[in-house]
Amino acid sequence: MPFLDFDKMPRADPGPRSGHRCLCRRKRKYSTNSKSAPKSRAVCRPSRTCRRPPRGSSTPSTSSWSGPLPTKRASSGPELDRVVMLVSLSDSDPERLSQTVANISALFRTHIEARQLLVVRGQLSGPPPPGTLRPEGRPSPCEALFSVQKADHALLMNFAANLSEYFLMLDDRVHCMPKFISSIYWTLSAWKELPWVTLEFSSLSFAGKVFRSSDLPRLASFLLVFPKDTPTHLLLSEFPLLLAQNTPIRFGSSIFYHVSNRSGLESACFPADKEKVFGEPDNPTASVRTDMVVLSTNIPQYAYTLNQESFATLSPVRGNHLTVILEEPQKVIRIEVLTGSDKESKYQLQRGRVELGFGPLEDLGGCARYTLLGPVVEGRLDQMVSYEEDSLEALGCIRLLVLETQESWLLIRQIKVWTTEYDEEEEG
Repeated sequence: MPFLDFDKMPRADPGPRSGHRCLCRRKRKYSTNSKSAPKSRAVCRPSRTCRRPPRGSSTPSTSSWSGPLPTKRASSGPELDRVVMLVSLSDSDPERLSQTVANISALFRTHIEARQLLVVRGQLSGPPPPGTLRPEGRPSPCEALFSVQKADHALLMNFAANLSEYFLMLDDRVHCMPKFISSIYWTLSAWKELPWVTLEFSSLSFAGKVFRSSDLPRLASFLLVFPKDTPTHLLLSEFPLLLAQNTPIRFGSSIFYHVSNRSGLESACFPADKEKVFGEPDNPTASVRTDMVVLSTNIPQYAYTLNQESFATLSPVRGNHLTVILEEPQKVIRIEVLTGSDKESKYQLQRGRVELGFGPLEDLGGCARYTLLGPVVEGRLDQMVSYEEDSLEALGCIRLLVLETQESWLLIRQIKVWTTEYDEEEEG
């Protein structure tokens, strides 16, 4: 099998980049008791299922090597042809490492031969850089964990830089929604010509983040230049700022979920990953304006009303808009825009984008300036709204903009707005 040991081989050029997406998992298990369990143990554990567990339920984890490639049950054959799974093993015990490699070889031979699965292992060696350890030279448990974790990620990213066009980060305990590869594919296609550094498909600290592979060498270097006690997840969230992405780009519907708890050491060193929970949208009072064709009594306001009504128009042209003008500026946290029929997906907006407006004009004609929230993907947009830390300005407008003339009906089924998160404690 293609098991590549960084410690025993020079850096090889995997060849020219293809249109593949690289799904990468780093496998490591931590223990705080060196007598009862190894401090570092490599575990490659595919999920039996790739679905979100019902709220309040507990899903048993898989503890043995069985089942398909870790994305297969949620993906079709054509989808898997578009990705390469890159697994990083972090284990200093040669016996355990050999056994893990043998297990992978036996269970995933077909995927290995098709080069859908690559396994790598490496370690950074040499003395620590000055100033990276505590004065007494004895790192704390969390400091040691962060140090090893950053090195593991840096090696993995360095190897992945030339494998594919995009890099998706995963980890051991993640389940994925069905057809997640297609969801990411179409999202990346819509964002291809737009500026971004990191796209986040979940609220987890590590899993679900997508990077351009061309940025991976810089990200790997970024992880290694900070003191060893700097948490990895904080560096991952700060990296986009270096390349001028000032706010997170996070989609409203997560497609990756954790299905088991962290180990004792990890729980102590990392904040708990808490999925944002939203109740029903609470569209604040607003008026709706458009320069699209308005037919009969089918008024634009229907697109913003939270009922079964919708707004239909014929043959929108490039530059047409439908703008929601909030009566009072709001701190909006999530926006969802749905176009096309619910069941057959007809009459969708073929190319469009959603923009956020600030500085409402006095005549309620819109806002003074707009910034991009995101493109419409397969007729819809569902995104979190983030604000720069020093921004005190609230949102005044939400504008749906047509980017390409289409010779067909357009159905704007609903625009949903959330200004607060759902509080489970209050309900209880």
